[in-house]
Amino acid sequence: MSLAFLIFLVAWIVGMVATFVPVLPATLIIFLGALGATLLDGFQVWPDLPFLLTFGAITVLIGFVDNLASAWGARRYGGSKQAVWGALIGGLAGLFIPFGLLVGPLAGALLAELLVVRRTLPDALRSAWGTLVGLLTGLAAKLVLHLLMGIYELWRLWEPARSVAGG
Repeated sequence: MSLAFLIFLVAWIVGMVATFVPVLPATLIIFLGALGATLLDGFQVWPDLPFLLTFGAITVLIGFVDNLASAWGARRYGGSKQAVWGALIGGLAGLFIPFGLLVGPLAGALLAELLVVRRTLPDALRSAWGTLVGLLTGLAAKLVLHLLMGIYELWRLWEPARSVAGG
């Protein structure tokens, strides 16, 4: 195993864990790990530049997917912008309690709908549920994309794979 492989592996593991922590830029951590590993491995314009540009585009796309999924869930179930913010804040607060990654966003969206938007309990519950569905959908999409990014980069940096791929 090369040093570049190990550096990316550590960055990828940190990024995968950070996927579940709303305030940490998990995708950026994985991208920076790939960038650092590529530079350490001896950057070559071909094939490294297209690879890094593609990973950069995927990094930006993942940010949009995450935000769009949250907004979609909230809007699909009648949620407000305040519910999305409540879910995000609840997710952060949920880091400190058991099952907080599920309970926190749901409670945050519910409280935002009840206290800030002043919706009735049934409407607030529906909105909070939609916000949670959106957040979890975005999280699942990010997790899958992070997994695929990591597997591809590890394969690319793995020495035996280079001999098979002709690199």
